[in-house]
Amino acid sequence: MTVQTLRDLILTHCVSVPDFPKPGVTFRDLTPVFADAEAFAAIIPALLKPFEGRFDRVAGVEARGFILAAAAAYGAGTGVTAVRKPGKLPRQVHSESYSLEYGNAAVEIHRDEFPPGTRVLVLDDVLATGGTLAAAVRLLERAGAEVVGAAVVLELEGLGGRVAVPTPVHALVTI
Repeated sequence: MTVQTLRDLILTHCVSVPDFPKPGVTFRDLTPVFADAEAFAAIIPALLKPFEGRFDRVAGVEARGFILAAAAAYGAGTGVTAVRKPGKLPRQVHSESYSLEYGNAAVEIHRDEFPPGTRVLVLDDVLATGGTLAAAVRLLERAGAEVVGAAVVLELEGLGGRVAVPTPVHALVTI
């Protein structure tokens, strides 16, 4: 599949929801993209391609990043880690707080999640201001992972999020 065809598939199925989760924010819902078998099957290898052979595990950022990370880890033959919202993990955690365009939040992972030297690729659906993805990278590194990069399906270029993320970022579509 060509880059343009993949871009067209993603943009055709992506739904823009105005004033969600609060007035003035336009939410880009990629779940209809994931529901399309052709688009989903094309997205996973496209996210992984720039990082092939460079990671041992895939980390998905809550919540849509879980969908991408699970499929990517399965396809790549690696393990998967969930970067969760606070209060969802049963063992001792590392936590990282951050700001996003409509408030504050935090993400967590188990303290004992990574053996030394584990190389991790971080996946999420949308890169907006970069707060969530940057926090996930900092969190993973604090837990002992070597973050090799991050990949997203959609980057909202006007919000400047790429600059906030302290690792190389690959976006399938930038708008």
